[in-house]
Amino acid sequence: MVSPRNLRRRVTVFAAVAGLLIAASFFLMSAPALAQTQGSQTSAPPQQETPPEAGGPQGSTSPIAVPKKKEEPPPPPKPKVKNPEGLGDYSLQVSVPLVNVPVLVTTHGGEFIPGLQKDNFRVSEDGVPQKITNFQQAEAPITAVLLVEFASTNYSFIYDMLNNAYGFAQSLKPQDWVAVISYDMRPQIQQDFTQDKSRVVAALNHLRIPGFSETNLFDALYDTIDRLERVQGRKYIILMSTGCDSFSKLNYDQVLKKVKGTRDITIYAISVGQAIRLYAESRGLTRYLHCTGGMQTESTAQLDFLQADNQMSTFAKMTGGKVYLPRFAGEVRDIVGDISNAIRNEYEISYHSTNPKLDGTFRKIKVELVDAQTGGPIKMNVNGKPEKKYSIIARDGYTAKREVE
Repeated sequence: MVSPRNLRRRVTVFAAVAGLLIAASFFLMSAPALAQTQGSQTSAPPQQETPPEAGGPQGSTSPIAVPKKKEEPPPPPKPKVKNPEGLGDYSLQVSVPLVNVPVLVTTHGGEFIPGLQKDNFRVSEDGVPQKITNFQQAEAPITAVLLVEFASTNYSFIYDMLNNAYGFAQSLKPQDWVAVISYDMRPQIQQDFTQDKSRVVAALNHLRIPGFSETNLFDALYDTIDRLERVQGRKYIILMSTGCDSFSKLNYDQVLKKVKGTRDITIYAISVGQAIRLYAESRGLTRYLHCTGGMQTESTAQLDFLQADNQMSTFAKMTGGKVYLPRFAGEVRDIVGDISNAIRNEYEISYHSTNPKLDGTFRKIKVELVDAQTGGPIKMNVNGKPEKKYSIIARDGYTAKREVE
């Protein structure tokens, strides 16, 4: 029989042995799993999970599903700067002006010289050589205004004017556009642009009894140029006048500035009353011919008419035209033929100015003829004969109009 004391001792020993056995069996069971885990770790590194996109984990596997961050909208466009009130939308564009220069080359006797080429012309602006971009010899229909003086001064002036005007009307061709404007105190349109020659003649037929004695040439010429500037293409003014101005609101400098500013308008001037003036001068009766109004002294009247001739010549020369001072009625046919030949047969030269500034200044133009091969003086043959003397009729210059006027 075992004593209680020995029994407790045996139970304690048995419990300790049993605990050791359980711990040993647990270690043996878990050892293969640990070895397999360590082996997999050494043989292949664990794959790293791709980090979620900004905004948190995707899907609903997380205890808390964080919504994806919304994409920000693009920034609004910058507001367009508006022009001040009352002004439209404008864009600034700087362009070099195209300058058109009609050139007439004639013999010493006034005959047109055809057949010249682009390389025969040398053009300079304010002394600077220019490159010719367009060149052609033109013979085309014309667009012209017949501007005539119709004032109650001397009927010989009216007769002379009508004689020249009818002659010019007869030289018109079916495709020509012509208007008739008369002036005394103010310009009056007798016939708007037409291709009907009979209407031009009918308009001249109305000019029989003048109403006023004023000869406001400056106002009439300024107004005619202003109207023609709105017409596209090459235009001509056939001015038939004494050249006198008696009552214009504009002065000579103002109309001269207007003439200088033209680009596509050429003036051909025919002075009327030359025959009666010569007759009056030979007999000391010039003071009875009214140029600026009222009776004048002999010397003052002659000076006024000479100034009138000079004004007509200046208007024509500045635009590349020509002035005619006929002394006999028989010269009308030659004059009309010369004008018709000049405006239907001319050289049209264009260039882009090397001076791009649009500053309102006047640019002087010089046209010369040179030999295309040597660049020296040109030698020409006209009708099989050498021509040493020739005339170049071209505009003196032009005004570079300001960009903003």
